[in-house]
Amino acid sequence: MVANEQSIQFDLATYLQEKKALVEVALDQSLPIVRPAKIYEAMRYSLLAGGKRLRPILCLATCELSGGTTAMALPTACALEMIHTMSLIHDDLPAMDNDDYRRGKLTNHKVFGEDIAILAGDGLLAYAFEFVATQTQGVAPENLLQVMARLGRTVGAAGLVGGQVLDLESEGKTDITAETLTFIHTHKTGALLETSVVAGAILAGAGETDIQRLSTYAQNIGLAFQIVDDILDITATQEELGKTAGKDLLAQKATYPSLWGIEESRRQAQALVDEAIAVLATYGPKAQPLQAIAHYIVTRKS
Repeated sequence: MVANEQSIQFDLATYLQEKKALVEVALDQSLPIVRPAKIYEAMRYSLLAGGKRLRPILCLATCELSGGTTAMALPTACALEMIHTMSLIHDDLPAMDNDDYRRGKLTNHKVFGEDIAILAGDGLLAYAFEFVATQTQGVAPENLLQVMARLGRTVGAAGLVGGQVLDLESEGKTDITAETLTFIHTHKTGALLETSVVAGAILAGAGETDIQRLSTYAQNIGLAFQIVDDILDITATQEELGKTAGKDLLAQKATYPSLWGIEESRRQAQALVDEAIAVLATYGPKAQPLQAIAHYIVTRKS
């Protein structure tokens, strides 16, 4: 039986449901409302707005794969979702992608105003690091420090921020190459996905060989995730996406379908996922959750 068949047989729906429920409870408990209430309400509004919770689930999965426990990884898993939520709040602002809906709800700035939305994103970003530092237990200090340093790099100019800047600079240009597009998305989207995968392994004390293997897996699913996002922006409805459909075309953004066409984009995404699944074969059945998630990324409808 090939790895792809194994991943399909794995009961991913139940796995994701159980892990997501765990993450939702932890996120809700992580951020109580105190004074000034308005900023905490804004932070909670977006943090608890639902979503796939893919990044925290990947962190939990790789920690368990590497011999760690859910408890070891849960604070970092929550922090990853806080950082991801910050990026969505800021990405939706009028100065960025200017969207009114996210996860089927009005975006943060539409509910609380641009000023509070900016501060809510700032608050979540800062709190993510505080939460990892103060809530993580049972992890070697050097591993925790490594995870926090990686989180900082991921969200900064060398990662998410840098990718967003190049994305903004590329709008309306007709000469964007596949290389530039890949650079944008490996930083804007892929970097946080990769850190989600690798952080769980680091927390559990994984060795360099395993970290490199998991990095390769993560880089592949990260790029596949963005290719599928580009396809869905064209083919899915607003109801399916939970956000405005067709935004990339309106903003004259370079996308993989605009460079390759939809069918070739699907082929490229599938090839990346196949490689991601194959690279984990050495782990045997223990890797089924990660392999199944890779398959899900290329077959999802939202």
